[in-house]
Amino acid sequence: MKKSLLSAVALTAMVAFSGSAWADVLVGLAGPLTGPNAAFGAQLQKGAEQAAADINAAGGINGEQIQIILGDDVSDAKQGVSVANKFVADGVQFVVGPYNSGVAIPTSEVYAENGVLQVTPSATNPQFTERGLWNTFRTCGRDDQQGAVAGAYLAANFKDATIAVIHDKTPYGQGLADETRKAMNDAGLEEVLYEGINAGDKDFSALIAKMKDAGVSIVYYGGLHTEAGLLMRQMKDQGLKATLMSGDGMVSNELASIAGDAIGGTLMTFPPDPRRNPAAKDLVEKFRAAGFEPEAYTLYAYAALQVIAEAAKASGGNNPQAVAEAIKAKGPFKTVIGELGYDEKGDITRPAYVVYTWKKGEDGKYNYVQIE
Repeated sequence: MKKSLLSAVALTAMVAFSGSAWADVLVGLAGPLTGPNAAFGAQLQKGAEQAAADINAAGGINGEQIQIILGDDVSDAKQGVSVANKFVADGVQFVVGPYNSGVAIPTSEVYAENGVLQVTPSATNPQFTERGLWNTFRTCGRDDQQGAVAGAYLAANFKDATIAVIHDKTPYGQGLADETRKAMNDAGLEEVLYEGINAGDKDFSALIAKMKDAGVSIVYYGGLHTEAGLLMRQMKDQGLKATLMSGDGMVSNELASIAGDAIGGTLMTFPPDPRRNPAAKDLVEKFRAAGFEPEAYTLYAYAALQVIAEAAKASGGNNPQAVAEAIKAKGPFKTVIGELGYDEKGDITRPAYVVYTWKKGEDGKYNYVQIE
């Protein structure tokens, strides 16, 4: 009886071990799935989930299927660290995300210490990849690159303007504003105001009054679409006739619903629209057929999982540290946003930003259009 019991226990252990040895590849998707930035969280989630489905249909990663595990960080660093610790406890090997630089930077420390590789589609603060960690990668560019484009555009096109530089005090918002400010200052264009607001603020009357007194005609804003939309609407309502320019944190059609008609003429920087990439045509149509417009970082999230999968195949296994080495050494990798090669820091080697403006279309709706 005792011998049979031991055999049963041994058999159970063997089955359990066998199951873990051939388990799914666990990929965490971290981002603001709820809260004011949920539109961007949806982009990351939809992109990663579709990539997982397509890669699994083609045989998975080295014969193993991808399982996506969701983590809602609500764009909050503290919550992001909690998500990271849960992912580690769950056995997650790879992470796509987070969306925000202010969340990506602290969570990367947790992942680095626990053997988890991280590819963010959207966190652009240079510090994410500047700290020498083995596990930090992105499919987007950096704020020093984006700010250089924005600053040069302002200096070339608004050399006689009165400019205010405003930011939301976050690693992303202030980082981007400071890089843009540096670039335009280097080109000989100085701002008359440099001010910070708080993420979540809803009343900008005092700031707008200060800008009106200073005769501001251009506002450069470092931050996200939620505050930017309110700021634009209130500027128009309070009689401040100034053009606002910002960065990739505004690349959501949700911005138009917040700003209303005040959005017309607004400028922003973002890479060339990946939806126009011929290699992404079928995928874009698949998203649209499912009722989801794959704007902004949707395809960047899809590409993040493609990079992980292709590097894992190149390394011959699914060990995150070996995959990290393969990302740096075995590229470039074909993705829906184009071929991506990586430097030793984990940054892509072909970053590109262009300028967009928001225009009203024939259907009466506002959308962003690249300035040719």
